[in-house]
Amino acid sequence: MWPDRRLLDLFGIDVPIVQAPMAGPVFSDMVIAVAEAGGLGSLPCATMGIDQLRNEFAAVRRGTKKPVNLNFFCHVPPAFDAARETAWRDRLRSYYLEFGLDPQAPVPRSNRTPFDEEACALVEELRPEVVSFHFGLPVPGLLERVRATGAIILSTATTVAEARWLEEHGCDAVIAQGVEAGGHRGMFLTDNIATQVGTFALVPQVVDAVRVPVIAAGGIADARGIVAALVLGASGVQIGTAYLFTPEARLAGPHRDAIHSERVLETALTNLFTGRPARGIINRVMREVGPISDLAPAFPLAGGALAPLRAATEGTGSGDFMSLWSGQSAALCREATAGELTQRLASEALTLLEHGASKARRG
Repeated sequence: MWPDRRLLDLFGIDVPIVQAPMAGPVFSDMVIAVAEAGGLGSLPCATMGIDQLRNEFAAVRRGTKKPVNLNFFCHVPPAFDAARETAWRDRLRSYYLEFGLDPQAPVPRSNRTPFDEEACALVEELRPEVVSFHFGLPVPGLLERVRATGAIILSTATTVAEARWLEEHGCDAVIAQGVEAGGHRGMFLTDNIATQVGTFALVPQVVDAVRVPVIAAGGIADARGIVAALVLGASGVQIGTAYLFTPEARLAGPHRDAIHSERVLETALTNLFTGRPARGIINRVMREVGPISDLAPAFPLAGGALAPLRAATEGTGSGDFMSLWSGQSAALCREATAGELTQRLASEALTLLEHGASKARRG
């Protein structure tokens, strides 16, 4: 019934919906629910230690035997830049004083673990059906070891050039991430955000540029978006923000409140919270510092100096100093369990496709 079965056959799933691997909100319970509903559940690994990841994957395997995806970051850890860190701390000094914090006190080191030898060994041990990457691909030796496990390999492209690069370097499918998407941009061949375009401009260009299946991502929150992506040549969609409205999503209170408010209509790309551009709901620090700052340390170090401010304010219900990741279509989202959401989106998309086919036959 689906117009393009390449992704379904490649993954061994029933509906062409990939749940985005959102680090922080997503754990094994959401992955299980999506997989059991016929989609591809994705477990984010960049913020988990090896032991936690092993435990979460074990929970996934207890809950479902269907295909699942493990997602890793592929950034190169930056060298610590003392001068840049000092400049960033100076920019935030007035906030520290406002909340009675010592501007000179040590701050936690913000961390995101890149795919490395230890992570690769774990993939070889766990043997997930799909392994996806963000910010490019790992070094060739590690990538070949992942491929040798039999895993299908995905990564994210934000431009046509990145999509071509990923295909040339062995990806079995490409996620075309439009600028509407919440969370981190997957950009890796450039750091120029002016190159970032919308999903429905990017998808058909990527479809024309590569031979592998394309997964549309960014601003897709209902059946209309799914059908539009399929009509433009995508083999499936990746959905993130809509899954934040499910009870399985582990969100801080201010984040949950924000996505359920009119504030969700105002998002921007920002590098303040990690050092890389990511889309989130505009809050105080984004308004006052500016969403993009040259002072923010390189990914993922920028978040360290903001952590004490978040700790001082989150308990009051404030999201002024925390990342509130959200895509641009959050206002279209409705509450449901992760399994119900997956099934409903698939059913409604199939109904729209059949309606369109019936009109075409009559026309």
